[in-house]
Amino acid sequence: MRPTTIALALLGLALLFAGSQATYIVSESEQAVLTQFGKPIGEPVTDPGLNLKVPFVQTVHRFDKRFLEWDGERNQLPTRDKRFIFVDTYARWRISDPLKFFQRLRDERGAQSRLDDILDGETRNVIARHDLIEVVRTSSRDFAIDDEDLDGVQAAAVDPDAPPLESDFVVGLGRQALAAEVLEASQSRTEDLGIEILDFQFKRINYVEAVRTEVYSRMISERKRIAEQFRSQGTGEAARINGEKERELAKITSEAFRQAEQIRGTADAEAARIYADAYNKNTELYAFLRSLETYKDTVDNETVLLLSTGSELFEYLEDSSP
Repeated sequence: MRPTTIALALLGLALLFAGSQATYIVSESEQAVLTQFGKPIGEPVTDPGLNLKVPFVQTVHRFDKRFLEWDGERNQLPTRDKRFIFVDTYARWRISDPLKFFQRLRDERGAQSRLDDILDGETRNVIARHDLIEVVRTSSRDFAIDDEDLDGVQAAAVDPDAPPLESDFVVGLGRQALAAEVLEASQSRTEDLGIEILDFQFKRINYVEAVRTEVYSRMISERKRIAEQFRSQGTGEAARINGEKERELAKITSEAFRQAEQIRGTADAEAARIYADAYNKNTELYAFLRSLETYKDTVDNETVLLLSTGSELFEYLEDSSP
């Protein structure tokens, strides 16, 4: 191979290499900052496409344009009412100003470290300014009672006029408002860093052992209170039903007694009429039968009966003797 050909080939490779060093491509998910001898020059490149630079002198620093994730450490924090809880948080952020980001933080590792300081610190401050109930609940809404919570009691048996079950505490802000408070405070501290915190949430909140025992006791007490209220409503409903039953029973008994007395009066009147008719037909026989009934009721085996000779019964006995 001729030396001229080799020289041309080497020159071509050198030009190709120089050309590759003189251009760079920015993708849709990237943004770039160009530096010369370590110092930024020009405006950040945020639009995708092919761009030029001075080879071997200028360097391209690429940064992600998409939403990025920050996952906080699980920390033990005190609340205003001196309760200790474990708080696990997360956030979403993005690089809003690549130039400031490069000047202040250099790369994503530096940004994550700075976010650890800012978000963990603001979370600690917000938790310390509020009571435990503000952290674990979002509002003061009443407890929702499912059918399973009724323990077999039919919903229809519950007094519809009874007052709703209410919580014995009031939540002023709630967990969502506290998360928004952390987000707002953190955003004000990241404005000059070239990053924007888009969202912050409490991923998980758990109690330390001492608080967990107290919370369980409170839950048990609350469930007992709910059960007692349902039991009281059931007792009241049972008393109402029993009262209606007794009233209906008294009404039925009174009506039956009235009808019985009416029937008995009608029967007595009919018997008196029959007796009167019999007396009018044969007065002597009626008087005699009444006398026999009287003797039957008054004379027994131990009775000594003295009859005069002028007695009608004596005459009847004398006539009937053989």
